[in-house]
Amino acid sequence: MSTQVSLRLSDALVARIDELVRSGAARSRAEVVESALERELRRRLYEQDAEIYRSGEPDPDLDALNTWMQSRRSYPGLG
Repeated sequence: MSTQVSLRLSDALVARIDELVRSGAARSRAEVVESALERELRRRLYEQDAEIYRSGEPDPDLDALNTWMQSRRSYPGLG
């Protein structure tokens, strides 16, 4: 199920969205907007998680995971 909403975007932003559609990178304006909104909502959830981790006590498992993730950045194409 979906709900239609109206919103105002700048002409420049709409032109960029339309270029994505014309180039085939997106099927529609709605797809671009929906994707951007989903990405923003995920980012906000990740920020909340990060704040929880920052405010909590040290966790050896998370520290080990962070160390491992940082080491992966040194591989070509992964960071």
